[in-house]
Amino acid sequence: MKPPARKLSLQDETLEAMAAAWLALRDDGLTGEEEADFARWRQADPRHDVAVRRLEKTWAILADLKNFRPAARAHPDCNLLARRHGRKAPPFAALAAMTALLAVMAVAWWRPWSHPSSRPDSAPQEYTTTVNGYQHLALEDGSLVQLNADSRVRVSFSPEERRVELLRGEATFIVAKNHARPFWVEAGRVAVRAVGTVFNVRLDPRDIAVLVTEGQVEVEQRHDLSANHRGDRLPTLVTGEQLLVPTDDADLKPEVQSLSPDKIRETLAWQNPRLVFVETPLAEAVAEFNRHNQVQIELGDSALASLPVGGSYKAEDAEGFVRLLASDKDIVAERAGVNRLILRRPH
Repeated sequence: MKPPARKLSLQDETLEAMAAAWLALRDDGLTGEEEADFARWRQADPRHDVAVRRLEKTWAILADLKNFRPAARAHPDCNLLARRHGRKAPPFAALAAMTALLAVMAVAWWRPWSHPSSRPDSAPQEYTTTVNGYQHLALEDGSLVQLNADSRVRVSFSPEERRVELLRGEATFIVAKNHARPFWVEAGRVAVRAVGTVFNVRLDPRDIAVLVTEGQVEVEQRHDLSANHRGDRLPTLVTGEQLLVPTDDADLKPEVQSLSPDKIRETLAWQNPRLVFVETPLAEAVAEFNRHNQVQIELGDSALASLPVGGSYKAEDAEGFVRLLASDKDIVAERAGVNRLILRRPH
């Protein structure tokens, strides 16, 4: 029987991911404190409990499927479901693979880190990821932070406010509501104020990107980096909007973009951590793989830069990505040394 189709909003997808993380953690074994946290999360919003119950039913169905395919209990190679040149994996197979992947990811990465001290005079806490790293931090106020590879944040909480500095890289923030205690994220000269919101901040040499996936945020561009200085107000961002603030050219103005759900999923694919491409120029896909791997991919033919690619790939598997490209015979790969792969058109 074909499973019923249900279109998820971005807010629904965030809740589904959170519920999946909690369920996987529960299967792994909750401490008394975690059980209390889980109960509070389910009670905080009726949608939370609905998402948990919905996933419990889905996982029960998948568990039953194992009786028909015992060999499927091993972790699947989700690259087999990658979309190549417009061909899509069967919807139910994709659903099963994504659900299994969420469960494995959640057990491996979601268990909260030790909370920073909640004392008013606690020292700032810093968290850093390596070039292949990923961290999921649970802050003392119930907010969550997901750190992309090669990223660093500094967390400074006081009774009056909650403040996180993105010193390098990229992070997603799931902010616990507290109107009396503002939550600020600072990246370079950009400051983002949020209450009960989900948003992503990326700090690049060329620009700072703020993407909202739930709720809304206020953004300031500061000319004085003093924490008490209020900067120029930039447009308020709502769900599905991204603000790009140039940092390398003073003549360029901040730009607000409306992103499609597919583009948002592609932008945030690192959270898996997998790389998802939807008609993405090959040059951009290569840049993403190079960010996560010691093996570096180079384009030996400039005509390949705009070639659209699609699919879902393990972020650390640059060689698998190259093998998949070369399998269609439109591209050949040459190895140059241990850690270089050069892509060219076939002669």
